[in-house]
Amino acid sequence: MTLPWGVTITGGGVAAACCAHRLRMAGMKAHFVARSAPGVPAIMLSDAARALLRDCLDQPLLFADNARIARRIVAWGGQPPVTLAHHAVMLGRNDLAFARRDDDDGGPAPFFTIHAARPAPEMQPRRFGDRTGHTAPARLLIAQDADACWVESVEQGWLFLIPAGEATAWLLGVGQPLETLLDQSRHIRPRMALTGPATSFDTTPRMLRAMTGPDWIACGSSAMAFDPICGDGTALAARQAILASAILVAMAQGEDAEPLLAHYRAMMVAAMRRHLRLSSQFYESGGDGPWWRAQQAAIADGFAACTARLEREPPPRYALEGFRLVPRDLAA
Repeated sequence: MTLPWGVTITGGGVAAACCAHRLRMAGMKAHFVARSAPGVPAIMLSDAARALLRDCLDQPLLFADNARIARRIVAWGGQPPVTLAHHAVMLGRNDLAFARRDDDDGGPAPFFTIHAARPAPEMQPRRFGDRTGHTAPARLLIAQDADACWVESVEQGWLFLIPAGEATAWLLGVGQPLETLLDQSRHIRPRMALTGPATSFDTTPRMLRAMTGPDWIACGSSAMAFDPICGDGTALAARQAILASAILVAMAQGEDAEPLLAHYRAMMVAAMRRHLRLSSQFYESGGDGPWWRAQQAAIADGFAACTARLEREPPPRYALEGFRLVPRDLAA
């Protein structure tokens, strides 16, 4: 069945690829407007997030050959390192730059847009704090670390060392430049050596003040981004895409648009509030210096802002059954 809608998707990466595939599977036409966005050079993807992407994209072998990470070693809040089992794969910068296929075969003309890139340059997101991250390539000095990621909190931030295969790694730091954080490190510094210059990127949780319009939905990291401390950014993009696509399919099938768009807004704000609640646990236990207290205060303010915003939205009226949206009173 072909639905009588064409959808324009701006951007690329996870959210755009997932939206395009789910819409095409539902019989809608997806037209791409390519826009690139800067990204971090390396990502650790949990097995749960990888399973979500495989299901969403119908690619059961996605990332099957990527290097695995089996252990997570955490030195947090001045405590001795704790080793935990971990199940994840390592991704490079281009692993999430999915190939795009444009449909220009006389199908329905686009009249709805999914913005997987920021809808307009002047649309600035609401930021919940101000945290800059820095990342640089590194060499592992201890062979046993090849399957383990290290996380360490220090006085003015935290460090994350991710193996990348062949004794290489990426070091991520949040709070201060990497050299400053390494000077404060007891556990990660002796395990690695930097091999290249650092680049900076935004690690602040943030979301657009407007997530929907009469003929558009914002989706992906340009619309909403999590702090990497929780490692859920890629899964967030996939979940957003699944919900946005299900909403558009329901609208194309004749459902009233405004309750569906209101549901999307409420679910996105609720997701950010849950993320801030989880992040607060890490920042409350990571340290007690001025930098850590400032992050705790920013997270608390953000949680209150999300709570107030949710109070202005109607309660969610729908639920996802697989990739299909149904009214909650009809959900299984």
